[in-house]
Amino acid sequence: MPRGDGTGPIGGGGRGRGMGRGGPQAAGPGGFCVCPACGERVPHQRGVPCTGVRCPKCGQAMARQ
Repeated sequence: MPRGDGTGPIGGGGRGRGMGRGGPQAAGPGGFCVCPACGERVPHQRGVPCTGVRCPKCGQAMARQ
């Protein structure tokens, strides 16, 4: 029996369980990877996280823009 707190059969366990639309997953396949140290930008490659790409100038891990 639902108690009004979202835990009943209709509530399904509450709110906030979705993935949402923020963060790198929402950025899509395009865009750039940017070096936080020197500002170098390289095109983002689909399926390759920017944190796994090293900056060609200084060797730091890149971040998604």
